[in-house]
Amino acid sequence: MTDNHPQDPAVKEEPVVAMAGGVSAEMQKELDEIMLKYDRESTYRKLSDYRGTIISVIAIVFSLVQLYHTFNPLPFIRPLHLGFVMLLAYLLYPAKKSMRKDTIPWYDIALAVLAFGVCMYQVVNLKNLNARLRLQDYERILAIIGIVLLLEATRRVVGMPIVIIATTFILVALFGQYMPGFLKSNNSWKRIVEHLWYDQEGVFGTAIGACTTFIFLFMLFGAFLEKTGVGEFFIDLANALAGGSRGGPAKVAVISSALMGTVSGSSVANTVGTGSFTIPMMKSMGYRPQFAGAVEASASTGGQIMPPVMGAAAFLMVDSVGLPYADIVKAAVIPAVLYFSGILLIIDLESKKHNLLGMPKDQMPKLGKIMSERGHLMAPLLIIIYVLVGTSLTPAFAALIGIAVAAVIGYIKTLLDFIVPGNKDINTIMEQRSGLKGRDYLQCLETGARGVLSVALACGTSGIVSGIITVTGIGARIGDGFAQLAGGNLMLLLFFTMITSIILGMGVPTTANYIITSSVMAPVVIKAMAVALPELVESLTALGGGYVKLPAHMFTFYFGIVADITPPVCLAAMAGAAIAKADPIKTGFEATRLAIAAFLIPYMFIFSPQLLMIDAPWYDILRMMATSLIGMFGVAMFMQKFYLSRLNIIQQVMALAGGLLLIDPGLMTDIMGIGLVALVIIWNRFQTKGKIIPITPKVHKAA
Repeated sequence: MTDNHPQDPAVKEEPVVAMAGGVSAEMQKELDEIMLKYDRESTYRKLSDYRGTIISVIAIVFSLVQLYHTFNPLPFIRPLHLGFVMLLAYLLYPAKKSMRKDTIPWYDIALAVLAFGVCMYQVVNLKNLNARLRLQDYERILAIIGIVLLLEATRRVVGMPIVIIATTFILVALFGQYMPGFLKSNNSWKRIVEHLWYDQEGVFGTAIGACTTFIFLFMLFGAFLEKTGVGEFFIDLANALAGGSRGGPAKVAVISSALMGTVSGSSVANTVGTGSFTIPMMKSMGYRPQFAGAVEASASTGGQIMPPVMGAAAFLMVDSVGLPYADIVKAAVIPAVLYFSGILLIIDLESKKHNLLGMPKDQMPKLGKIMSERGHLMAPLLIIIYVLVGTSLTPAFAALIGIAVAAVIGYIKTLLDFIVPGNKDINTIMEQRSGLKGRDYLQCLETGARGVLSVALACGTSGIVSGIITVTGIGARIGDGFAQLAGGNLMLLLFFTMITSIILGMGVPTTANYIITSSVMAPVVIKAMAVALPELVESLTALGGGYVKLPAHMFTFYFGIVADITPPVCLAAMAGAAIAKADPIKTGFEATRLAIAAFLIPYMFIFSPQLLMIDAPWYDILRMMATSLIGMFGVAMFMQKFYLSRLNIIQQVMALAGGLLLIDPGLMTDIMGIGLVALVIIWNRFQTKGKIIPITPKVHKAA
């Protein structure tokens, strides 16, 4: 392999993987270790005896109960849901990652039963609890036990950051009378405990409600879809579409991660899943290891902002913002397109800069063959998007339809092959037949139940945070403090909100991330917009209160998400670095640079909510998309210091200024921004006479 980028001579190069056909046993072992290190969800026990069978049965029953609830709503589903979740959490996850995974100690069984029992007390006594104004002391003790067990289960499955945040909020509330300034409050421990465990604004609040109605079903849909082999199909499809273009392997990583992001709920899992194929390919074609890891991490993190699932946060926004699900999904489309376009632009400039070519044609899968053999795997996803956006059916029923289609689509494809075989004989059709079989359905039910554990625990624990905010009123006081600190300046307040959201989002799952950041910071942004942009807020208010909230909630959500690639706690970047054999912090900074669009786009839709498709005609949307993409290109040139050749300092400043001017949707700023970017392009093309002058002169070829 020819590679002008220096790297550690001890680094072992992985073989090129042109298609998603699996990885070696050695590579798989390495990937498992990476997941264990950076993804708490992967540290579960692996039991093959009767205990494993019992856990599988519990998980399947959990899924069946949830499916039953979809058709016949259960009034006690929230405590029942969390009861199953904590039961499975204690049976599956040891107290420490280093503990044995082939056995269950007696105390974990006891904790599992106790956690389930505490929740079942609410299930059995729900009517009685709702009818009484005062609770008994033993019921408050049960609430304390439930909260402690929830925090411990969350620590095991999700990690410490969210537990620390929730515990801090509890302590602030318990000792509120001794707290200084805006932290001061006056609530008895009885009131706090009752509010967190028995009221509908605490643990069993909106987040758990969304988990029981929407999120679980989409997790189940993801399990069925994954079982069909759609992950490998996405990677092969991306290879066929972009593998042969300039810098092809990196573009494949972006496209495949964007596709996986439509159903994936974890940036780390997405990074490891697609990165096991894309990162070795990128390195073999000459990309620096840290750049290869950063590309995958930034693209996989972007999966959390990719409709229709958006890391399950879209379902929480429905209740928090008060808008239909279709409006939330529609609002996320253009920002997601701009985010991934920004990464692709930087990759393209990197490829020109270092003369990095695409993959050889003989290593690329054929698009026609992929679509003819496995194109049907896209059907469940396309149908569910249509049902969500194009019909009046609820997201829950959309998920059920998606599950049903994923369950039978393979059989439909085989049947069609029999009816219209073309040039295939019966033996070939039978060899290539696809579809879920027998035990696959039970495995999907089990996988869906296991997959929801981290989300449900994060929702319950973040409910503690939102419950403390409502019972103490501390959220409004925090907002007032930030407003005073910013001195009424909207841009400064948005900057403070950005930093706070990134800090709150570090090491926290997507759902909890959104709940925490939106509870604390979104009201601050809404108030600031009302002061600095009164006409805009007035026009949004005329459409409905939810449209005023949406830009602020999306703003905090975006910056909470990019915490996964922002050092020092950049879990997705660290996972990518581990696969690429690169420095994790350097990879984190590289990923942050690649994802620069994520740091600009939220400001754009605060000043121009039309980017969220709010009350905007199609021609305005197209204009703003075009100017935004030009702005992204200007920023990309500045970040890479390159267009057709290295840019001088004046050209770099002009490119950055032009890109930033295009953030403001005004006509004059658009004209100035486009003019500056165009001037840089013309100037550099004149210097090079239209030819690319790479910094790295030699062409990189696959090993």
